[in-house]
Amino acid sequence: MSATNGRLIKGATGDWEMVIGLEVHAQVTSNSKLFSGASTEFGGDPNTHVSLVDAAMPGMLPVINEFCVEQAVRTGLGLNAQINLRSVFDRKNYFYPDSPQGYQISQYKSPIVGEGEVIVDLPDGDSITVGIERLHLEQDAGKSLHDQHSTMSFVDLNRSGVALMEIVSKPDMRSAEQARAYVTKLRSILRYLGTCDGDMEKGNLRADVNVSVRKPGHALGTRCEIKNVNSIRFIGQAIEYEARRQVGILEDGGAIDQETRLFDANKGETRSMRSKEEAHDYRYFPDPDLLPLEFSETYVAELRAQLPELPDQKKARFIADFGLSPYDASVLVAERESADFYETVLAKLADKVRDGKLAANWVINELFGRVNKEGRDISASPVSAAQLGAIVDLIGEGTISGKIAKDLFEIVWTEGGDPRALVEARGLKQVTDLGAIEKVVDNIIAANPDKVAQARAKPQLIGWFVGQVMKSSGGKANPQSVNDLLKAKLGI
Repeated sequence: MSATNGRLIKGATGDWEMVIGLEVHAQVTSNSKLFSGASTEFGGDPNTHVSLVDAAMPGMLPVINEFCVEQAVRTGLGLNAQINLRSVFDRKNYFYPDSPQGYQISQYKSPIVGEGEVIVDLPDGDSITVGIERLHLEQDAGKSLHDQHSTMSFVDLNRSGVALMEIVSKPDMRSAEQARAYVTKLRSILRYLGTCDGDMEKGNLRADVNVSVRKPGHALGTRCEIKNVNSIRFIGQAIEYEARRQVGILEDGGAIDQETRLFDANKGETRSMRSKEEAHDYRYFPDPDLLPLEFSETYVAELRAQLPELPDQKKARFIADFGLSPYDASVLVAERESADFYETVLAKLADKVRDGKLAANWVINELFGRVNKEGRDISASPVSAAQLGAIVDLIGEGTISGKIAKDLFEIVWTEGGDPRALVEARGLKQVTDLGAIEKVVDNIIAANPDKVAQARAKPQLIGWFVGQVMKSSGGKANPQSVNDLLKAKLGI
């Protein structure tokens, strides 16, 4: 079996189409839990961030954290979703050792956020719209620890009661690539909003992945759910494996059992966790200790007015105002820190419109390239946005050439300093004196008569002469002046 165009799987009996939906669990950025004042800080000693409510002590009642509600509404607005002015908390009943209440407070029939959508840009330049079915608030469970003792399992309740937003997509994705791009875009939106930090290593963003396959144009197949995948790369691998597993079963004449599965990252495969017959009947009912959430259109409007500029809006502005390509704009807005860095660079430029593309090239190619090579975060870059802006401005005004700029970038990266002061102190200014450039051009032409003949017969070879002049001048000659002089003297 093989995939074609990232969408169809070639099987022995023809093409098969993947159908993918995701349930993303995003931890709400909040200092305290959803129904208690206990800390949400990561990394504390086991059972040190636990209130009596989180531990389900008798008589302890939950009290809603208003800030978490606000964060959920802001997220819904960022997803272009319907905000439900009335929502209800329900008890989702099941037993598990890390859930001391014996139930999870969640939302079922009346979630806080209804239908919305996310526009997802794909690497090939296409885009898809993924529908959002709902977003609801719920409390996280604790964590069972099975590797601390040879005969016993321990329970850490630090995460118990932490606020989660479950964001349920519609089954609109048709490839692992689309699913990865969707989670990447969703994570970016959440980070722009400040409603979830998106740290998948800490489990603050994780996904349940629903996968089914069908013949193109046919009815939906039976789906399997892959639980708690905590990496965008693993999401892609889990989908690829699971889709091929299902195709193999169907082509052998079998049937797909609706079941819950786990992804083994070491083996790169999914394995059965429980079948539909073994699935819980959660017996939802409204939580009797919590009143319905009700708020006004005015409350929603106030939150909408406070939203930051989101990735799609910023991308459109970068394209319209600074002439960036859709690809460059997408790279810059993927993370809020990157977009902010670029805009700080622009603030240093004398002509933002003229040099916006040049600035983007330097941020994406030089800075991002160097930061990635050294395994740094952009916030730890030795070259600040103000310093890079000064370098770009020096290029734009013709004080230095692109080659000198790269040398200057290296100096600032390793030594620091003000780029303009460094150009003056180290004599890095571009030579624009035509008389001085002409002497160098004449010497190169006189020393290479064979190349002169070749260039006159084949004008594109003028690039060799430009390179020699630039090398001879230490990269300080103005490239345009060199090019013009050579064309005149060679008669091209």
